[in-house]
Amino acid sequence: MATFIAHYVSPEGSKARAKGTFEFESEGRLGTKALAHEARLKMLELFGSEAVSWAIDDIKRKKAREQQAAGQMELDFRAPKRTRRAKREYW
Repeated sequence: MATFIAHYVSPEGSKARAKGTFEFESEGRLGTKALAHEARLKMLELFGSEAVSWAIDDIKRKKAREQQAAGQMELDFRAPKRTRRAKREYW
């Protein structure tokens, strides 16, 4: 299952203007009607009846974060980069 981020907005004429994002998991492919349908159902599940008139603008795949070992900092054992001194030129 992949994690997606959906962006929603309320209609322009509504009294309480709503705009935001939410995350959901799905097995669907990006850009399909099935994925848009699952996003719509998840939005209604999260926000209830007030989200019936809202529309989903954009759906993007959430990027995976790199896992660190038990939250500790990583050590870098590579040799430091060597830099050359600026060349002095005398006139």
